[in-house]
Amino acid sequence: MNTTALLIGLGPLLGWGLYPTIASKIGGRPADQILGSTLGTLIFALVLALIQGLSLPSGAALFYAVLSGIGWGTAQIITFHSFALIGSSKAMPITTAFQLLGASLWGVFYLGDWPGTTAKVIGFTALFVIIIGAYLTVWSEQKTAENTQVLTKAVLLLAVGEIGYWLYSAAPQQAKIDGMKAFLPQALGMVIAAGVYALYLSIKDPKNSPFTQSVSYKQIFSGFFFAFAALTYLISAQPNMNGLATGFILSQTSVVLATLTGIWFLGQKKTAKEMAVTLIGLLLILSAAAVTVML
Repeated sequence: MNTTALLIGLGPLLGWGLYPTIASKIGGRPADQILGSTLGTLIFALVLALIQGLSLPSGAALFYAVLSGIGWGTAQIITFHSFALIGSSKAMPITTAFQLLGASLWGVFYLGDWPGTTAKVIGFTALFVIIIGAYLTVWSEQKTAENTQVLTKAVLLLAVGEIGYWLYSAAPQQAKIDGMKAFLPQALGMVIAAGVYALYLSIKDPKNSPFTQSVSYKQIFSGFFFAFAALTYLISAQPNMNGLATGFILSQTSVVLATLTGIWFLGQKKTAKEMAVTLIGLLLILSAAAVTVML
């Protein structure tokens, strides 16, 4: 792996690692956060398309790419709601674990990954380790009935959100569309999901419409970080760079930065023992993720 490929491969570490913390720091409701960040992603995608001379795909490819973006936008709305419940430092490892589980199971049962009994045993063992790792990241020394209920609600929300993240990954595969060409229509789909949600809330409460909140447009800045991560991942996954497997592993390191910056900069405090257990959980998630893509 050359230095250029490694630096590009670590782009998602910065983009996806800082995105949830920046979005949480800027503030606003989930509707404000998703509206602004998807607009930022769309601006980024439009500039890239102009520079690269990329045009929108047509037919089924366009449909699936837009559907992919709608899936991500819907899932991210749910994830922002989970941030409000338990904070990004706890929500990010959980949603990462769910995404790894979803991608792996989709690969096994639909794409024929992990052929042979040995590969399946190792793979499903790795998935179990991912679940353990996610549990460790939310472990608390002082448990209360109220905290447990809130955590359970957040986990259920994130589990539902995984459907949208799965759609984000699976839809372009269904259309066999190149990742770079899918980038702009995906961004359009994200804005559609965010716009529909913001419109619903605007009709429900016109005085607090996300379209009129200044914080919504401040969130455009956070969208640049998501878009940067998505773009560098697409480049990193190319065969002449890091390839899909290595590129995926490098991108998953973002969960470490997202978790730690949430703790350090957003006041999501942990005791020394909780911090140690969280780090062990993150290590288990990353190690098991590496195993699943190497099979």
